[in-house]
Amino acid sequence: MKEVQARKQSLIEDTQNLLKIKSLLDEDSATEDAPLGQGVKEALQFMLELGEKDGFIAKNVDNLAGHLEFGQGDELIGILCHVDVVPEGDGWTSDPFGADIRDGKIFARGAIDDKGPTMAAYYAMKIVKELKLPLTKRIRMIIGTDEESNWRCVDHYFKHEEMPTCGFAPDADFPIIYAEKGIADYDLVQKPLSTNEKVGNELLSFESGRRYNMVPDYAKAVITISGNPAPIISSFEDFLKDNDVTGKHTNTKEGLLFELEGISAHGMEPDKGKNAGLMLAKFLSSLELDKQAAAFVHFVSAYFYQDSRGRALGIAYSDDITGDLTINVGKLSYDLENGGRLGLNMRYPVTTNLEETIVKLEEKLTVEGFKIDNFSDSKPHHVDEQDFLVHTLKKVYEEQTGEKAELLAIGGGTYARSLKSGVAFGPLFPGRPDIAHQKDEYMIIEDLLKATAIYAHAIYELAK
Repeated sequence: MKEVQARKQSLIEDTQNLLKIKSLLDEDSATEDAPLGQGVKEALQFMLELGEKDGFIAKNVDNLAGHLEFGQGDELIGILCHVDVVPEGDGWTSDPFGADIRDGKIFARGAIDDKGPTMAAYYAMKIVKELKLPLTKRIRMIIGTDEESNWRCVDHYFKHEEMPTCGFAPDADFPIIYAEKGIADYDLVQKPLSTNEKVGNELLSFESGRRYNMVPDYAKAVITISGNPAPIISSFEDFLKDNDVTGKHTNTKEGLLFELEGISAHGMEPDKGKNAGLMLAKFLSSLELDKQAAAFVHFVSAYFYQDSRGRALGIAYSDDITGDLTINVGKLSYDLENGGRLGLNMRYPVTTNLEETIVKLEEKLTVEGFKIDNFSDSKPHHVDEQDFLVHTLKKVYEEQTGEKAELLAIGGGTYARSLKSGVAFGPLFPGRPDIAHQKDEYMIIEDLLKATAIYAHAIYELAK
């Protein structure tokens, strides 16, 4: 901690400078040189240039990932971080990429997930290197750029580069996360109806959510109303009041626009947020709509509204290691031509029989006129609690904090699962609120410094 304090100002400034880079996935402006967009590339370059300046061996792997390394030896200790962030969303008190400091906290998108922790781990490496501590292994920070989406960065990286002997990802909670749920992203697509009967009101469009792994905080729908719109408007206002959410309605040339604001949260625990898309679908299910739209909103309401555990779908499951299966409806859309589509983020326990789960799901979907599309899966991850890595990190955490290092299991997916032997290790201390993916995301400066000291100690113990 003394060594961290000696570098406190530069640690804070480097963290702020990294946070000011708007490193969002931007495939629309992607080039061969910047395959995931310019902002993501800029953040990766920032870290590699910082490392080169400080004497680390730096390598850029096709602008999808990179690494910084020091030390000698056959074995390699990996520290897996990422510099991409989720979209900022609305309602921030200050510029989400301003990295303002207030009340001892740095506020920015990515402050806790994962740029603050990345800089803590970087300075931890820097401290061990500058102190010239005797090591028998190499230390490598692996920097990803697509963690919040499809993990193309680490997939590409490990096709070309060495797999670490063991390592950790500073991208979750302290003390130690030794088990992570499996994560499946997929779409549910409405099968077209042979005829779409119109019964007065017609749903022209419905839209909510941008990422599978975020609870949508905004939804909008446009309806053409036949007859007097006043009762529908009144019903909408009552719905907002009853559910303690805000929204508005506007007359447009296309029709009556309904907008609803929810509360965003990380998709690993949907119940921490208020899903604007599900709420608006629930309201729409109370209206008389054309046949195709009615089938869509009734399906969404019946199977997902206030049910994040897959109970109505018949796929609920739980185990003692990682808890409940959860489903986040991260994306919802509907239009007259294509019908409805939902983007799901399903996190399933380590003992789940996934094939059986999908069979049960498909049986239910067939009856309801939906099918699965774009299925992708990241298998569960579990490291034995007697493993050298777990044992060492427990020792470090307990010495640094004076608190018992409990082993945790999570629904989140970290880069730890891309390692043969890897765990997630911090930076969120017990009792701190998890504000990743939410507006006004922040990292407490005191925690940034404390995490840096823990990571430095961990690197030394793993590699000495």
